[in-house]
Amino acid sequence: MTRHLFTPPHRNGVGPSCVGLPPGSWPTMLDFFADRFPTISRQVWQQRMEQGLVLDEHGLSITPGHSYQAHQRAYYYRAVAAEPRIPFEEAVLYQDAHLVVADKPHFLPVVPSGNYLAETLLLRLRQKLGLPNLVPIHRIDRDTAGLVLFSVQPTSRAAYSALFAERQVKKTYQAIAPWRSDLNFPLTRESRIVEAGHFMLQHEVSGQTNAITHIDVLEVQGAVARYVLSPVTGKRHQLRVHMAVLGIPIFGDGLYPTLTPEGQIDYQRPLQLLARSIEFTDPLSGQLRHFESGRRLTLNSAI
Repeated sequence: MTRHLFTPPHRNGVGPSCVGLPPGSWPTMLDFFADRFPTISRQVWQQRMEQGLVLDEHGLSITPGHSYQAHQRAYYYRAVAAEPRIPFEEAVLYQDAHLVVADKPHFLPVVPSGNYLAETLLLRLRQKLGLPNLVPIHRIDRDTAGLVLFSVQPTSRAAYSALFAERQVKKTYQAIAPWRSDLNFPLTRESRIVEAGHFMLQHEVSGQTNAITHIDVLEVQGAVARYVLSPVTGKRHQLRVHMAVLGIPIFGDGLYPTLTPEGQIDYQRPLQLLARSIEFTDPLSGQLRHFESGRRLTLNSAI
């Protein structure tokens, strides 16, 4: 017999997280959640359950005294207490039945993570456009501004995702960083980038290349330059790491070369990195698609 599981709805544009229930000796579901997620207090889990924000795989509310049942699924809706408004607005540059192209401001995360939930590009767009199935096809850093593509229809999502997996998308970034006259541009940085032992950081190590970036100069003003960056690969923080290793770290970077302590966000000094343009052949229509951000980086803004 086929087992039909409950498909939980979105609430205010937010879908729930899913957790499998392993074998264990927890007396109640509250005991399990408090033990499984120790960074969230037992009181918070109790409140979520009392508010109907924790469901079993059939869509029924799980109460604090609900006996623990292994080998099932449970769903819970995340909540961020006192989430502050990020005071910058996104723009929708293009929309059709399958694709949305958004122009993201600095500081706004693409998807929920950590202390960001409602204040993310994904949830803002789901609510603004009334598209609960909207999902990003790719991502850029919270600190980076510029273009992000979203899939509207689950049926065509794989076709667009394949473009990125198969490197059929031409992405161009711009960055403001120090000028080094001893470097010969254009140049290509090829290296191996892996996690640096801190969940926020990446670094270069010896080994097989997994990160490639083409770098050129657009203009120079004294000790400052505007660069064009064309990533061939898509490793996390690739552009920021490559620029820092070359001795030209991007202005406003709170990670490279020095990690800024958490909570010290300066809205007056955004990372001077912009996902400027994106180009690909549409897998459904066969048409060449080219989009450009309406945002600009200037040399004066970084000085």
